[in-house]
Amino acid sequence: MKLTLVTGLSGSGKSIALATLEDMGHYCVDNLPLGLLPALTQDLCGREERLAVGIDVRNPTEELGRLGDMLERLASTGVSTEIIYLEARTEILIRRYRETRRPHPLASAEASLEEAIARERALLEPLALRAHLRIDTSDLNVHQLRRLIQGCIAPEREQVGITPRICSFGFKHGVPMDADFVFDVRCLPNPHWNQQLRPLTGKDAPVQEFLHSHEEVERMFEQLRDFLLNWLPAFEQEGRRHLTVAIGCTGGQHRSVYLAERLGSALRERYPSVVVRHRELS
Repeated sequence: MKLTLVTGLSGSGKSIALATLEDMGHYCVDNLPLGLLPALTQDLCGREERLAVGIDVRNPTEELGRLGDMLERLASTGVSTEIIYLEARTEILIRRYRETRRPHPLASAEASLEEAIARERALLEPLALRAHLRIDTSDLNVHQLRRLIQGCIAPEREQVGITPRICSFGFKHGVPMDADFVFDVRCLPNPHWNQQLRPLTGKDAPVQEFLHSHEEVERMFEQLRDFLLNWLPAFEQEGRRHLTVAIGCTGGQHRSVYLAERLGSALRERYPSVVVRHRELS
């Protein structure tokens, strides 16, 4: 098992780092009491290949001090460990806390925010010195931090990409709530009005032949395909891991199904993980 400990200063981006690791296939647990770490790894060993655990200063100081011995014992059981430590300049952390208006875990009536950050920095310095990857997030935005972690943690693996989801639906049953893009194809010729085609769906050859014979259907497909191929990389660069494209016709049986199938096939060469779902057919 590979164990990744994500730690560092409050407000430096630990939650973003954990979310990125989760997208990369890690089993993630945030704010775990350190005393439970051996039991967690033992329980997940054999079931999970990659575990990521968020650790912060809310753990007792004596527990943080025993972390080195704990990691050595885990190593003897076959668990390899790496530590990611995130930090930022004090003035940046103060600004982030003022923007979010969240309390610092060490803040109190007797200590200012700046004093709480200084104390946290001192308490976590032993972890910072043990870190395999130390990242200053002062000048990084969310997307830059995600890309940095992806590149550093798994350089030997293929870059984690976006998974497009193509969903056909019928407008008379409502628009899918999780849709990022909705395309209305009710303007296209409708096989429903052909008595022989009505009981079939867009996955059946007679319906496909009917729709393929209309030039406007082909034009709609090409423009949707080109739109997605041109813009999916931009969403991928922004750190999106899932994007749902909803194709809707009246009943969700013919036109939307046909186009969703074709779009899925067209995207599959570049995005092998593409998922095609037909809401009304299921």
